[in-house]
Amino acid sequence: MIPASIADPASGADSVRAARRQAFVDAARDAFFARGYGETTMSSIAAKVGGSKTTLWSYFPSKEELFAAVVDDIVTQFSQALTVDLPPDGPVEATLRRFATAMMATVLSPPVIALHRVVTGEAQRFPELGATFYQRGPKRGKERLGAYIAAAMADGRLRQGDPMVAARQFSSLCQSGCFHEILLAIEGFAGEDKIRRDIEAAIDTFLRAWATDRPGAGSVNASG
Repeated sequence: MIPASIADPASGADSVRAARRQAFVDAARDAFFARGYGETTMSSIAAKVGGSKTTLWSYFPSKEELFAAVVDDIVTQFSQALTVDLPPDGPVEATLRRFATAMMATVLSPPVIALHRVVTGEAQRFPELGATFYQRGPKRGKERLGAYIAAAMADGRLRQGDPMVAARQFSSLCQSGCFHEILLAIEGFAGEDKIRRDIEAAIDTFLRAWATDRPGAGSVNASG
């Protein structure tokens, strides 16, 4: 059989270019995590991969675009919260648990923790980093959850209110325990039992506020 790259030279060139691009993204990720965004230069990344800045610029015209590519790469690899099945008519408690389990697996993964630290550490000097990260990752997850919550509100399974407020509240509840401890290096790893307890506590608190089958059901007026 004739190799595809010989049968179709264009496909071989595309593969080489894709591999080269990924090499730049990998090198940039390592540099951002090790030195921070501000201290990382395009020259150092080009030197690590091998080649000139001109070659790097042909893929990424700016450091901001290279950082966005790093975020996209990590989100693609650790995107459980963006792909988990959330059927609109799914049982509320089970669906929240499914989403929370996927979200915590994502946010507690070492690359995502490292990315959080880079963005937080550089946010004052480079506020665009926070926007890039939020738009490509956390916001997309909250919007998926918000769509499910809107459906649950519409058919009376959850109280009426702003579904995006509810989605943000639930996400924050899930991350109120071991996530912050790991992010701040208070702990290096969270066991499955601790993560599960955080999730169950978040679900219980959320449903006490929003479930129609809990005491005090009505409309929740909140903004955020």
